[in-house]
Amino acid sequence: MTRRLGVTGGIGSGKTTVCKIFNVLGVPVFVADVAARQLMNNDPDIRSQISAIALADLYTTGELDRKELARLIFNKPELLQRVNATIHPAVLRMFDEWAEKSEEPYVIMEAAILFEAKADALVDRVVAISAPVEERIARVMSRNELSREEVLERIINQLEDDEREEQSYYVINNADNEMIIPEILKIHDDMLRLAGRDR
Repeated sequence: MTRRLGVTGGIGSGKTTVCKIFNVLGVPVFVADVAARQLMNNDPDIRSQISAIALADLYTTGELDRKELARLIFNKPELLQRVNATIHPAVLRMFDEWAEKSEEPYVIMEAAILFEAKADALVDRVVAISAPVEERIARVMSRNELSREEVLERIINQLEDDEREEQSYYVINNADNEMIIPEILKIHDDMLRLAGRDR
């Protein structure tokens, strides 16, 4: 049976980098954000539900106007909750079906809001990626056109690192001066053992 590892962490923590290294080791990675984007753009039911929640057509260009959706749900937790309740179950079903088809020893689900979306129920173990807040802010500002305040707002809206760490089986400290590859290799070996396929 294919085992499942969840990879989570706040914005700018380095989830993508960690998952790229797992990918090089031959581990398939399911990126929840990418799946959610596909569903929001292509699933007719989800498209109509999002427009109904927003009380506006957010698909005038054919694809979801993500900026406008973010603006509409900003500081409106009840709207955000309704959007999440529409998307999360569909993403989890997609992951479940994808993982079921795998013949690899284990697969990965990368999700920033893994615990909030209750996706931890679908994986055997979770690794939390943590990093100092200032480093996370600098990373996000250098790759996205976001101000320091905008990045901080996103960080505040996510779980704290220690909350994620408490609920996770593994923790990787991805500060700029830390060596993460040895940690990843340890987790990789551990997951292969869990799957009964030692290297």
